[in-house]
Amino acid sequence: MKVLDKPKIDRPREKLARYGTARLSDLELLMAIIGSGNARADVGKIAREVLKILRQKGGDVSYDDLRSVVGLGEAKISVILASLELARRCLLDSDQPIIYSPEKAVELLADIRDKKQEYFVCLTLDGANRLIVKRVVTIGTLTASLVHPREVFADAIADRAASIIVAHNHPSGSLEASQADREVTHRLR
Repeated sequence: MKVLDKPKIDRPREKLARYGTARLSDLELLMAIIGSGNARADVGKIAREVLKILRQKGGDVSYDDLRSVVGLGEAKISVILASLELARRCLLDSDQPIIYSPEKAVELLADIRDKKQEYFVCLTLDGANRLIVKRVVTIGTLTASLVHPREVFADAIADRAASIIVAHNHPSGSLEASQADREVTHRLR
């Protein structure tokens, strides 16, 4: 039965507004996200195909996977994928912190503050600024740490990081950036 053939009160969006999301089936939730069908397929048929793909692929559904669904256009594919990603970022529990400020990054770097050698550290972050991993890239001497961009970016690329934060300590306690610090920053940029 097509959605438009159902009584208005039984349509997914109206049902959601009246009873909340908990009363909707997975299929009805997808129908509410997709919104409407088109000349190629009605919303129910589109949602059934998308649900089948989601059940097969789980969270690894891609843009190309959804392109195979007849009647599903680029805009709706984007809405579905964005909804899945938002749910992952906001609702799935993770023990990894979200770096929402420089102060939060500094908290994660407190362990290198009192080291007697220079530690160059890279924090890799996902698209929601959630920490993927914290790595010591190099350990230098009392006054210097040699680092090459390939050492920083190789792991970040392997992590599929959306962004990185790099930092190092100064065992001397000086807060001034040295000429070598500026050169490393320039090379990384």
